[in-house]
Amino acid sequence: MPMNFPELLENMATRNNSIVCFGVDPVIERIPVKGSDIGKRIVKFYTELLAAVADEIAAVKPNYAFFAQYGFEGLKAMETLIAAAKKKKLPVILDAKRGDTGKSSEAYSKEVFEAWKADAVTVSPYMGADSVAPFINYCGKGKGVYVLVKTSNPGANDLQQLRTETGRKLFMETAANVIKWHKPGVGAVVGATNTAELEKITKFFAAAKKKIPLLIPGVGAQGGSAREVAAVLRKVGNDVRIHRINSSSGISCAYEKYGGSDYVSAAVKEVEKLNSEIGALT
Repeated sequence: MPMNFPELLENMATRNNSIVCFGVDPVIERIPVKGSDIGKRIVKFYTELLAAVADEIAAVKPNYAFFAQYGFEGLKAMETLIAAAKKKKLPVILDAKRGDTGKSSEAYSKEVFEAWKADAVTVSPYMGADSVAPFINYCGKGKGVYVLVKTSNPGANDLQQLRTETGRKLFMETAANVIKWHKPGVGAVVGATNTAELEKITKFFAAAKKKIPLLIPGVGAQGGSAREVAAVLRKVGNDVRIHRINSSSGISCAYEKYGGSDYVSAAVKEVEKLNSEIGALT
């Protein structure tokens, strides 16, 4: 039997003593590599960063939209970087936020797992069980599916805080569906910017006695604290090794914060800082 996705996460976290996820969100104006070929600039920049931090992170999360904005050139760059991450044995979480009618989701799931060869994907649950089922079916093949539960963007509260007929807020109703849909590999996206809600969701999953990996964005540029997130995860008593705390521009654009043109050393410094804030995993 293939290793399931939570086992892959645990093994990688143990190997590198890290639960940091490196989000790859290329914005060409912030890539200090010169040249006229956008794809080559993206690949050179992120390949150098990945090579430098590969032993100190525990996943890579390419954001599909940031590559697709540059057309086929950008998508080819994403393919190259996914291959580079997999060569380093790092789990690849394709941040694609897919979710459509059943047949469309079947096609999208094939794209994500068979064409792009991602280890996991983010999905939007708004259209319900039949829209996420084709992705979850891949969990039996060792893949992971992160369902959007509570996001860290400013507009999240427009819908996610609405009360349902059960009396629960919509984000908690979504969390309940994550439990309902659960197979080994089904996880949840929960933002880092509200630690009280993060704790509530984590306790809810723990009470259900399900091993549900969290993908936690919002650290760094969005204001979330890796130290506070790690403290919440430990407080609940979860095995923190199955979770991933994501930082994107906080790592790739660390050179802007630290000054100078050495973007590789700046990224390494930022990853080391995140790992220090999170603390030892054992």
